Amino acid sequence: MVPETGFAPVSAEPAASPAAAPMVLRSRAEAEAYVASVCFKHGPPRLVGVELEWVLRAGGPPDLGELLAALGPHAPVSLLPGSPAAPLPGGSLVTIEPGGQVELASPPLPDLRTLTATVEADSAHLHRLLADRELTPEPRAADPCRPARRLVQLPRYRAMEQAFDRNGAFGRTGMCSTSAVQVALDAGEEHEVAARWAALHELGPVLLAAFANSPALHGRGTGWRSSRFAAWLASDPARTGPPTPTELARPDPAQAWAERVVGTPLLCVRGPGEWVVPVGVTFADWIGGALPGTPTTADLDYHISTLFPPVRPRGFLEVRYVDQQQGADWGLPVAVLAALTARPETLDRVRELCEPVREHWLAACRLGLADPDLARAARAVFGLACAALPDLDPPPALAQRLVAVTEGRIAAGRSPADDPLPGEPTVLDPIDIVSLPTEGLLP
Repeated sequence: MVPETGFAPVSAEPAASPAAAPMVLRSRAEAEAYVASVCFKHGPPRLVGVELEWVLRAGGPPDLGELLAALGPHAPVSLLPGSPAAPLPGGSLVTIEPGGQVELASPPLPDLRTLTATVEADSAHLHRLLADRELTPEPRAADPCRPARRLVQLPRYRAMEQAFDRNGAFGRTGMCSTSAVQVALDAGEEHEVAARWAALHELGPVLLAAFANSPALHGRGTGWRSSRFAAWLASDPARTGPPTPTELARPDPAQAWAERVVGTPLLCVRGPGEWVVPVGVTFADWIGGALPGTPTTADLDYHISTLFPPVRPRGFLEVRYVDQQQGADWGLPVAVLAALTARPETLDRVRELCEPVREHWLAACRLGLADPDLARAARAVFGLACAALPDLDPPPALAQRLVAVTEGRIAAGRSPADDPLPGEPTVLDPIDIVSLPTEGLLP
């Protein structure tokens, strides 16, 4: 449960609700009411945070022991019992993803200047620790060379792998071989939430295309600008896909999200030893007696943490569709999202600009800004962001970089994936990651 006054980073092992004891859930209506109450918190939009993931390049085969040794006192308790799990100097926390990707989660902060300074210092500190063990971050959002291999042997990830394998190979890819920039924004005042929720989704294809940065996987040029996001869409569409336009048009996003959560199949049921990975049993089915025992709010909290849509409400709104960027360019999607969501009138204009391409998730993954409609929308959206950003008093270097990228790469209709990097696979070997006949069919 997230406090009314801010938000906290989402860890690999979600914390239990701070309530005195979990509540037994005896009806679907009770479960939906609980989801709506914990996932959308109202208040003035004043905080911003970011989670940065990096796929690591190692001198030899990846080794979890080496990674934990590099992190030292910052190693997560889930993987190193007894670790102090100390924050980085600026307060950011470190976790490790299934394939050994490292994640830095900033604290929620009141402005872009503070956030940028904190994350730049903490990421530099983290990367120095990793460099001491010959671990360096990949400049792309997907591992261009190695096959997907899970290093972390937690029950959560074993269950996730088993569930994703039912839909093909790309769930493992998304889990173990990709990295993202995840931007956390306050949900806003009650009367603003529906518009903010819809706008963040409608921006999705445009920003996904503009920041697409994963053109290679497992030694192959895939033919996708964002192989990362395509892999996540393929892994389990009920769990990872965007809402439909009809769902976004509903006036109460909290209720719409609650219905989706309770109607989504369980990824797993926790227990001693290996966790149960049921097939096709939704949380509502569990309440109705499809599985032994009666679920509680703690079970529902955990179930919520196993959904990975493009925007995930966790009290705050967690934007998950942006590929990791090279170097300090992680700040660009943060700046764009903060600028475009700061004022209701800007949100209204964003929605107008994005309306023609709001369902073009697959085109964004495959073509990036080579899609002319997405390129047209991106030029307008980035121009709007450049005009709105000065009101947030951003760091001058970040504002200048946004203008340079807008006038250069965005104006030219290019995504980061369009610029080859040394050592990447140079031969295109297309992969059919997501097979859908037309746009707009994702759930």
